[in-house]
Amino acid sequence: MSLALWPATASEQAAHIDGLFTGLLVVTGLILLLVAGLLLLFCIRYRRGTQAKRGDLPEFLRRDVELGWTAATLFLALFLFWWAGTLELRASMAPPEALEIHVVAKQWMWKARHPNGAREIDALHVPRGEAVRLVMTSQDVIHSFYVPAFRVKQDVLPGRFTEMWFRPTRTGEYRLFCAEFCGTQHSRMGGMVTVMEPEDYASWAAAQPQEQDLPGEGEALFTALGCAGCHAPASAVHAPVLQGVYGRMVHLADGRTVRADQAYLRDSILQPQRDVVAGYAPIMPSFAGLVDEADLQRLVAYLQSLRGEAAR
Repeated sequence: MSLALWPATASEQAAHIDGLFTGLLVVTGLILLLVAGLLLLFCIRYRRGTQAKRGDLPEFLRRDVELGWTAATLFLALFLFWWAGTLELRASMAPPEALEIHVVAKQWMWKARHPNGAREIDALHVPRGEAVRLVMTSQDVIHSFYVPAFRVKQDVLPGRFTEMWFRPTRTGEYRLFCAEFCGTQHSRMGGMVTVMEPEDYASWAAAQPQEQDLPGEGEALFTALGCAGCHAPASAVHAPVLQGVYGRMVHLADGRTVRADQAYLRDSILQPQRDVVAGYAPIMPSFAGLVDEADLQRLVAYLQSLRGEAAR
């Protein structure tokens, strides 16, 4: 049995993170060797009994050494900050064509929902080479979605959506962990991410029980809750039309302008009085307590799917 000192590298992000880690290791190793080497040199040269010249260094030499060491440290710190910051920003922006999978965390399991309606518990199947975007929320406490082989980790919070994305590069099975203490059975909250060839993933998805997709369920819920009675274009109630609302800049009654992203749509369902659209009366009731996190995912997915005037 071999001892694995390095996790498997199974995603595009993992290669970048490993490069950053290796770079930091090399830089800190060189600094350690430099400091240790100078310390050893001075210990030998200025040991008791030697004739080495002692005393203060000339003023110009002390100034130049201090300035040089400070400047080198500053530029090195700025370079490392730029490198790590660039990787972090790149990792936060999923490609527009990414496969969107919705994940709900619950003590103590992971529930995944694929675009075609296929469901999984404590498992996630994804295609190799394709960007995968996870939209996640929690039904109870804070959890954290962590796949060491992908070098990705994202907290999953109750009451809001969080996102992460990755592009798997190697087929195989990789462990999924919850990296945030979430209760008495936290250590048992895990699962397996299976990376498949694209054609195998397509076959797997087609073989799953066919269910209505998430936007379809959201549309049914939208109608069942009576939302269509106010927001339909032909409605007698003066309410905003939701066609093409996702991604659009929305002007509010208090003079602010916000983008209608997932967080805005979610808050508008639960706290409609907070961000009232300009030109409309604050008459929408709150649905807090009437819909759970899974229902919110359905409703937001439906609103995202609505097409209309291009977002601007």
